[in-house]
Amino acid sequence: MSEYVSTINACKMCMPIGAALAFRGIDGCIPYIHGSQGCATYMRRYIISHFREPIDIASSSMDEKAAVHGGGPNFKKGILNVMRKYNPQLVGVATTCLTETIGEDVPRLVQEFREEFADLPLPEIVTASTPSYSGTHIDGWHAALQAVVNGVAQPVDSHGGVTLMPGFLSPADHRWFKELGARMGLALTLLPDFSDVLDGPTWETYQPLAPGGTPMEAIRRMAGACATVELGVPHRLSPAQSLEQRLGTPARFTDTPIGLRATDRFLGVLTELGGCVAPREVAARGRLLDALVDGHKYVFGKRVVVYGEEELAVGVTAFLAEMGARPVLVATGGASATLADRVRAVVDGLCPLPEVRTEADFHQIEEEANSMEPDFLVGHSKGYKLARSRGIPLIRLGFPIHDRFGGQRLLCVGYDGALELYDRIVNALLAQSQDASPVGYWYL
Repeated sequence: MSEYVSTINACKMCMPIGAALAFRGIDGCIPYIHGSQGCATYMRRYIISHFREPIDIASSSMDEKAAVHGGGPNFKKGILNVMRKYNPQLVGVATTCLTETIGEDVPRLVQEFREEFADLPLPEIVTASTPSYSGTHIDGWHAALQAVVNGVAQPVDSHGGVTLMPGFLSPADHRWFKELGARMGLALTLLPDFSDVLDGPTWETYQPLAPGGTPMEAIRRMAGACATVELGVPHRLSPAQSLEQRLGTPARFTDTPIGLRATDRFLGVLTELGGCVAPREVAARGRLLDALVDGHKYVFGKRVVVYGEEELAVGVTAFLAEMGARPVLVATGGASATLADRVRAVVDGLCPLPEVRTEADFHQIEEEANSMEPDFLVGHSKGYKLARSRGIPLIRLGFPIHDRFGGQRLLCVGYDGALELYDRIVNALLAQSQDASPVGYWYL
């Protein structure tokens, strides 16, 4: 591999964009970026082109003068403007590289604001430290949720519900979790829940903030749940662990239910917590098994490059191995001490161990892929250049998907999501084979 010293087309996004998305999954919350206007504009542009929904991200709009003398006045004036325009229940403050570099003490600014404007009906305000040079959008996502749990959840009596922290998935995935909870007879609360906020119906009248999201009252009562189920391995900023340490709510961790075995384990956890698997899930599992048998001849042995954020990459790798494909490279832009072990565990006994790369960019992924002869890629739109150069299909999944329509409606969790993903993979391979054939159409 050639030596290079700078990132070339990063396989990750910045920390504040993850924080903004997590905040927006809470009812009545406005994300507030303490930094330059350019950072907030970049995030709005990125989010809108994927979700195709309006999203307001407020900013303290710091300029050169504020960067030198401190951003306190901009911060406080911005919060007042947000209160006038949106009347939010919660303001989720995320910092940027600029404000972290100049040493802004944001919790102190919030305290000063509360004291100066104590005569006003103030919203709740939580703060997350999210400088991009210290992590990815997934780190920002967890930092925001940890700030919400620490700032809003209160000691309450047990109510027997279950809190699910699903991680950074699509609105369609969030909807599936909620519908599953209803079918299993569980009082399930998602944190966050942007199923309606970032994929909602058309409005008849303008709404300053899109309706939907986890209700603030549900977050205040979260400590009374019988457990908090967080998908994935415990993050260093795990909100479930914070809730357990602060208020005693048991934290449970299980893999994101992508594919057959992970979904089995996930349903097993919900069953232990009092749920009952509905006949619909049994039938959906049977349909998935039937499809895996029907399509096995098209996918068996196909070599695959998987990239994206860690939880999605691990889940997709597990499902590819289950279907008979062979992941040859699994890459993420984030730092992870567990990715290699997790990939080894999910492919064990199913296929050879793929190469695993962390803190990777697309320069590295492309160089390695060129020697691996993959048959297709699975990941977000940033892999298009590599797929095009090799003339192989790109199965789009994750965030961002800028070059196709409907990225917010891609379902990948549960037996239903696995079946949808499987159909897309098989059909992409069939289309490639068909297009390359001089005959074209034929019976399959």
